[in-house]
Amino acid sequence: METSVWIVVAAALVTAIMTGAGALPFLFFENLGKRTIGLANAAAAGLMLAASHSLIAEGASLNITLTIVGVLTGLGAIVLADRLLAGAGEVEVADLQGANAGKALLILGIMTAHSFAEGVGVGVSFAGSEGLGAFITTAIAFHNVPEGLAIALVLVPLGTPVWKAGLWAIFTSLPQPIMAVPSYLFVETFRPFLPVGLGLAAGAMIWMVFSELFPDALKRVESGSAATAVTLAFAAMMAFQMLVLAH
Repeated sequence: METSVWIVVAAALVTAIMTGAGALPFLFFENLGKRTIGLANAAAAGLMLAASHSLIAEGASLNITLTIVGVLTGLGAIVLADRLLAGAGEVEVADLQGANAGKALLILGIMTAHSFAEGVGVGVSFAGSEGLGAFITTAIAFHNVPEGLAIALVLVPLGTPVWKAGLWAIFTSLPQPIMAVPSYLFVETFRPFLPVGLGLAAGAMIWMVFSELFPDALKRVESGSAATAVTLAFAAMMAFQMLVLAH
């Protein structure tokens, strides 16, 4: 049992670290212009929409009612968080202040909440059939790279150093090793809550896309270009999921 638990911990840590790899492309870009920032926001919106689609589809395959409950709960939670931030005055996070810090805090919070569901998924998979845990871990690890990219696409253009954006991306995935072990040890207890967690993350992501990311993109580029970037990013993420996550 001890060896199995440590394997689960190591596997979940790998999935978390892979999220930081999403920031690596920004090592090759220094100065980002207004149009590039707008397209980056649109691309992040497309990636998050695709991730939301995947989460809802996975949750619905387990329990559609609980997934819908999760989506609505996620919506309520993110609206409440947004109002609390608006009334909190100046906040500072990821080397950002003011409105930029508020936006960063929202996306970091959403991605962190999403990671709780992924951690449960890792733990539950290791309690399943032989080889399932390794497959799910590999799939989530590769899936976390574009999620880290979505975080970096928001943080780096706003002024966060690339290395800090990478660390913040990893931070958002730390719930994966935290949740994986108890989920593995008490699989029957955690399994019923997985659809709620998946729906919650999806609902919050969808709100973030249409409240923050896409409107910001429209401030910097024309609507047609922003819509094209969203669609291409969505398609790329879906293609990635088909290649890596397909059973």
